[in-house]
Amino acid sequence: MFGELIPLGGGDTIPLRKKTLLIGRRESCDIVLRFPNVSAHHCQLQLDAGYWYIKDQKSRNGVKVNGSRVTDKRLDPGDVISVATHRYTLQYSPMDLGAVGPPPSPGIPTAEVFSKSLLERAGLSKPEKGDKNERYDVLNNEAGQIKDFNKPV
Repeated sequence: MFGELIPLGGGDTIPLRKKTLLIGRRESCDIVLRFPNVSAHHCQLQLDAGYWYIKDQKSRNGVKVNGSRVTDKRLDPGDVISVATHRYTLQYSPMDLGAVGPPPSPGIPTAEVFSKSLLERAGLSKPEKGDKNERYDVLNNEAGQIKDFNKPV
């Protein structure tokens, strides 16, 4: 078990048994909340590097963390999550789930950060091999490699 959601106002706790959980009204969701104000696919919980993240799935009534509406956010132990009007406290231990060092910066999950190089994230990556901005090939003797800007169009 990777943690639990404790309903505020009473009720059974909801164990978090998988690393990615879909919360919604549909029976196909991992956590089913049978309330009319909960969207079919309301939000997603994802465990990454020992911390839980929540992402709104474009729900009608939204997701709040500690009273502030969010689209995606890192969740700390003890945070209060509101799915529509239903509130839950998230309980888990980052150290038990593999977290090392201080918590990552809020917002972007670590898998997304390391999926691209720093140059790509800054928009400074090299052009692709077949890109038109490529320099001419010294070993290729074909005509037309250098653009003649003096030529009329």
